Amino acid sequence: MIATKRYCARRALLLGLVLSGCVESSEETRTAAVVDSTNSDAAAAPAQPAPPPPPDMRLEVDISERELRVYRNDQQVETHPVAVGSEEWPTPTGEWTVGQVIFNPRWIPPEEEWAEEEEVSEPGDPDNPLGRAQLVYRAPNSIHGTNEPESLGQAVSHGSIRVANEVAVALARQVMEAGGASRDEAFFQSAQTNTTERVEVAIPSPVPIAVVE
Repeated sequence: MIATKRYCARRALLLGLVLSGCVESSEETRTAAVVDSTNSDAAAAPAQPAPPPPPDMRLEVDISERELRVYRNDQQVETHPVAVGSEEWPTPTGEWTVGQVIFNPRWIPPEEEWAEEEEVSEPGDPDNPLGRAQLVYRAPNSIHGTNEPESLGQAVSHGSIRVANEVAVALARQVMEAGGASRDEAFFQSAQTNTTERVEVAIPSPVPIAVVE
């Protein structure tokens, strides 16, 4: 009987403290724990990296003029002669982005009739039709160097766009820098010196290219 009275007294005291705000109820405690857990998770979440800025560079290839134009902030800053696709193998027109550049590319003959007798050309091979650098925008079509510089200004390719080797290398570097894939000078010196070493670079912020008639 005495024990029962003491139990009832403790219950009454606890209830009074809860009502007065001195002690949290079990429901309040659970709610507070959930809130604390949520806040802790939010604080622990890593900050997301900012997306790369859009490139200030774009390329335009004019098939009829046999010309490649480089724009910076919508201002034309360079022009270069190109070779484009023949009447039988025309260069496709449209808009894409350059998402990859390759120094010292390897040429693998496509599974097309005209290439049935061709063999693979390794990086640095003087007979490699891709030359010293390649800007990929619509595989297998690309902008690339050439082992036939005399073809520039003509419609003689199998759909890709040829430029002089030194132009291809310079464009590859510009695309890397504009597209958020910058490298130090040693990288580019190595790529140009070690001509038998294929070097592939992804472009985080691809550079727009338009091919027009």
